[in-house]
Amino acid sequence: MQVYNKLVRDKIPEIIKANGETPITRILEDEEYKIELEKKLKEEYLEVIKANSKDRIEELADMLEVITALAKLENASLDDVISVASNKASKRGAFNDKIFLEKVIEK
Repeated sequence: MQVYNKLVRDKIPEIIKANGETPITRILEDEEYKIELEKKLKEEYLEVIKANSKDRIEELADMLEVITALAKLENASLDDVISVASNKASKRGAFNDKIFLEKVIEK
């Protein structure tokens, strides 16, 4: 027996059953779901950081799936998140120019 105690994608229990194993699952309440999504976001972030360039896009896609679920909890969509990001980029810029701020000299 292997213990996971973590949020998994919707089809994982079916995949486990197809492998001849028995998953033990439960459905989370909204607040617990939010907490587990936040944990999953951190897990996916760490996987993105560790990934080599070959696997990075897949790991970013996993992270995007978690972001989509978190947005849904806020009654928003991924398109809403992208729109806010676009507006923010218009006002404050993006990260395309690779600018590293070392310090600010005060008046």
